[in-house]
Amino acid sequence: MALKRGLSGVNRIRGGGGSRSAFILLVFFCVFAPLVFFVGRGVYIDSSNDYSNDSLKQDLDWRERLAMQSLRSLFSKEASVLDVITASTADLGPFSLDSFKKNNFSASYREVDTSVRNSQNQTTSSAMNAKRDITSKGSGSHQKVETPAKFYRRQLREKRREMRANELVQRNDDTILKLENAAIERSKSVDSAVLGKYSIWRRENDNDNSDSNIRLMRDQVIMARVYSGIAKLKNKTELLQELQARIKDSQRVLAEATTDADLPRSAHDKLRDMGQVLSKAKMQLYDCKLVTGKLRAMLQTADEQVRSLKKQSTFLAQLAAKTIPNPIHCLSMRLTIDYYLLSPEKRKFPRRENRENPNLYHYALFSDNVLAASVVVNSTIMNAKDPSKHVFHLVTDKLNFAAMNMWFLLNPPGKATIHVENVDEFKWLNSSYCPVLRQLESAAMKEYYFKADHPSSGSSNLKYRNPKYLSMLNHLRFYLPEVYPKLNKILFLDDDIIVQKDLTPLWEVNLNGKVNGAVETCGESFHRFDKYLNFSNPHIARNFNPNACGWAYGMNMFDLKEWKKRDITGIYHKWQNMNENRTLWKLGTLPPGLITFYGLTHPLDKSWHVLGLGYNPSIAKKDIQNAAVVHYNGNMKPWLELAMSKYRPYWTKYIKFDHPYLRRCNLHE
Repeated sequence: MALKRGLSGVNRIRGGGGSRSAFILLVFFCVFAPLVFFVGRGVYIDSSNDYSNDSLKQDLDWRERLAMQSLRSLFSKEASVLDVITASTADLGPFSLDSFKKNNFSASYREVDTSVRNSQNQTTSSAMNAKRDITSKGSGSHQKVETPAKFYRRQLREKRREMRANELVQRNDDTILKLENAAIERSKSVDSAVLGKYSIWRRENDNDNSDSNIRLMRDQVIMARVYSGIAKLKNKTELLQELQARIKDSQRVLAEATTDADLPRSAHDKLRDMGQVLSKAKMQLYDCKLVTGKLRAMLQTADEQVRSLKKQSTFLAQLAAKTIPNPIHCLSMRLTIDYYLLSPEKRKFPRRENRENPNLYHYALFSDNVLAASVVVNSTIMNAKDPSKHVFHLVTDKLNFAAMNMWFLLNPPGKATIHVENVDEFKWLNSSYCPVLRQLESAAMKEYYFKADHPSSGSSNLKYRNPKYLSMLNHLRFYLPEVYPKLNKILFLDDDIIVQKDLTPLWEVNLNGKVNGAVETCGESFHRFDKYLNFSNPHIARNFNPNACGWAYGMNMFDLKEWKKRDITGIYHKWQNMNENRTLWKLGTLPPGLITFYGLTHPLDKSWHVLGLGYNPSIAKKDIQNAAVVHYNGNMKPWLELAMSKYRPYWTKYIKFDHPYLRRCNLHE
């Protein structure tokens, strides 16, 4: 019985265990089997993805892997570390961050990613095919595989090329950007330019305070004239009349206006009306060829007018330079009348004993202008340290002799000595002795000066037709020893200069055996001998250097002892006789002076004598202020209305305009 019970208990246990195992199997298949299925599928998908990525990387970077395999043999430890890192990264499976990023996106991204993968797969396949071709060719031809060092150098070269290409592209972009910015700025400046400017590109014509309305109206009148000519050709009578009416209106508004402030209030209305008519004319008449032709014709006409006006201006300027202003003529006449009213005793100057004293400072001044001579004397005395040692020898013509005497009798220059002479009383100065006088009396010279239709009467020769060349006062400078036989040294001054410093140091200058002390005027290529002399003449070409430096008259220290030794006057007579037909030089005294004193001129420091205030508007103010003598050589003399206003005060400050004679003759600053 007991045995039966035991067997029956075992059987129950077995029966219960069978049912339990069946239950476990049921749970496994229902729960764990799907879990294992999905986990396995995730592992498979991740591994497949990793495999596809790895294959892509292998296919694309097969050269790098080849280099890594070669390096692993050299660096085994580094290779093992790389393997460990690669394995640990691959073992993450579906739980890796890469896998999560790739699989946890939206459907739209997956579609894009799928297309990208397809293209990558195509690229991979083509890369694999290329690789197989290369491998087959390499194996067939037994070529050696590229070494890592060569591969590395090739990579460096490719990187350098890429960097250089990028630099060139960047430079090109920068250049284009700069050009674009410059073009933008240029267009802005053009757009902001004042209408009516005749040349917006020339800086000298650029004026911040330009009168734009006047310029615009003038430009409108020009274009209206162009369109009126075209309208006449095309029989547009109504438009022609309208244009002509607007031209007359604009001309009335302009009248004598020179600035916008001079324009009437109706100017803006006229501008608007003219602009409307021009717009209408442009729509109806504009033809590029016709407009260009009209403008060209107007330009040629204007050019001819400018040439004519230029000639007329030159002639008038020369004429103005030759004449004496009415106030100065009035002064001379009044002084002359009063001089002859004086008794003979009152016509004498004091200190007559100083006239021939060689120990004093002597000046020679030849002039027929009373006011100009007074400025030279006054400026010299006002800047002299000891005026009592200065002697002024004035020579004038018989027309102004009385006036010159009377002025200095009424206005004695302090303690200085004044000596006035009449050139017409020099009996030795006659045509038999002086070649210039003989030539001036010849029929050819009279024809040259006084015949109006002479071929040489053009504007280019006007300056040589100045009456001063007919006066012996201009040529008397070549006869200084004859005029002052008892003097050793004399300082020659022109009447268009002013003195700003004490001139006594000039008498201490060593001329080194030369006759003439003067300031040289030559620059790099101008004011040299070839400017004044005719070097096509064999006499000139044989005896002188065309590049020799010129010098200036106006302030010259002459050594009269050396003058007599070298017979300077004889040299002058020789060359003057050779130039009777004016084939060696034009008229004047500087060319014969250059010839006569050739090799006999000592150059003085330029600060002694600054020239050009009668023609050059760009002389530095510092040079003028530092100069001992300032020279108004040129046509714009300071006593003429032609004078440059910025230079005139240097001259007028030595004139007392409250003098009764000056007030009567209306002489003022």
